[in-house]
Amino acid sequence: MSQLNAITGKRAAQAAPTDSRLRTYMRELWADRYSYLFLAPFVICFMLFIVIPVGMAMLLSLTHFNVIEFPKWAGLANYRDLFTQDDVFYKYAIPNTFIYALLCGPGGYAMSFMLAWLVSQLPVRLKGVYTLVLYSPSMTMGVAMAVVWMIIFSGDRLGYLNSVLLEWGILDSPKLWTKDKEMLMPIMIGITLWSSMGVGFLAMLAGISNVNKELYEAGKIDGIRNRLQEIGYITIPSIKPQMLFAAVMTIVGTLKSGGLGAQLSEMNPTPQYAGHLILNHVDDYGFIRYEMGYAAAISVVLLVVMYAVNRLFTRLFDSKGEL
Repeated sequence: MSQLNAITGKRAAQAAPTDSRLRTYMRELWADRYSYLFLAPFVICFMLFIVIPVGMAMLLSLTHFNVIEFPKWAGLANYRDLFTQDDVFYKYAIPNTFIYALLCGPGGYAMSFMLAWLVSQLPVRLKGVYTLVLYSPSMTMGVAMAVVWMIIFSGDRLGYLNSVLLEWGILDSPKLWTKDKEMLMPIMIGITLWSSMGVGFLAMLAGISNVNKELYEAGKIDGIRNRLQEIGYITIPSIKPQMLFAAVMTIVGTLKSGGLGAQLSEMNPTPQYAGHLILNHVDDYGFIRYEMGYAAAISVVLLVVMYAVNRLFTRLFDSKGEL
């Protein structure tokens, strides 16, 4: 009996700190209830539109699902087929996506920083005008695609580019620009760079505009003699958080793009897979062939690639204690 009482007392003593910590946690939770109330809309939207869809995509990627019948468990068969049997994926989709992302990502990023710095040097009255002019292409990308670029690269004599080149004698007959496998990818890259002044541009412009002017004055005293040195030693170190945000938005934006080539060529897949990106591959299997399980597997691979790129740029731009 004495041993039983000793064991019971020991268990009660162990449970007492746990109960105390639980009560303390509940009191703190109740004290901060209004903070959690304000966070609730974001948390609910994040769960509904990010966590749950990603989880469902991962689960669906392990099945065979043709939209009509109930999903059938397939395990890792979709991933096996993707990396061992899908020639289009690793011969066209992956190389095209990374070529497109590497040229448009760093290219658009460098242009965003350069133009953000140039705009920041303008007077206040002109700064707003130039910011709107440079940012507007990214806001009207869909309208510009339908109204401008499709007309410019139209394959008949009425297309602006064909009309000019025929008049100058450079071409003898109209050229199907967006149907040409050699021209489609350069056209896609050019249009993307033209419209690359998006949220990343605004973030870097805001960061540059808010750099403490006293730092530049101190830099001149310490030996900085030109604007290039100011950019390297003061501007860039001062806006690393904004540069990280812009880098992630730019690279991830190019990786997840895919509708441009299909819209230009009016074909999906694009002619001879010249502009076939990973997202086009997802659309091909998901909405044309209705192989939703396989399309989900491709989207999960794209998600992993985007996460890896995110982590890479976080390491490149993150400074200890800043983020």
